[in-house]
Amino acid sequence: MAAEPHDPRVQRVVDAGARAGVEVRARRFPEGTHTAEDAARAIGCTLAQIVKTLVFVDGDGEPVAFLVSGANRLDPAKGAAAAGLAELRKADAGATKERTGFSIGGVPPFGHDRPIPMYVDEDLLAFEEIWAAAGLPDAVFPLTPDDLLRASGAHVADLKQAG
Repeated sequence: MAAEPHDPRVQRVVDAGARAGVEVRARRFPEGTHTAEDAARAIGCTLAQIVKTLVFVDGDGEPVAFLVSGANRLDPAKGAAAAGLAELRKADAGATKERTGFSIGGVPPFGHDRPIPMYVDEDLLAFEEIWAAAGLPDAVFPLTPDDLLRASGAHVADLKQAG
């Protein structure tokens, strides 16, 4: 089902994509896409094709985001190293919403309230098509890894936790 274009959160993602030359065709799934597992099941793709947008904060409370394959867990030490940070902690729900303008489960890889340094899991580059949240916990959109890099401005890094 197509996402309601008048929803302001989805529209922010559509508009941010358009500014970067990426067409965002958001789809809504009534069963929800809150988790990577839920999204893969609803879409009918592999878990590895889901983009998880994980927001962390540095020692000064400034946000940094990691775009991680749904099949992977972020290694915080690798994330900190990629971002050149000594300290990194997961942002809570309130901080995530405050820093991005979106709630956990619907945080897109772009369209945030303000620019956030972004790092993308190199494993996502292996696919022709990946799926990311479109601003709501039941809305997602397909894109290519190249589109993800262009629209998010993310730097590619090895972020996957071993084992």
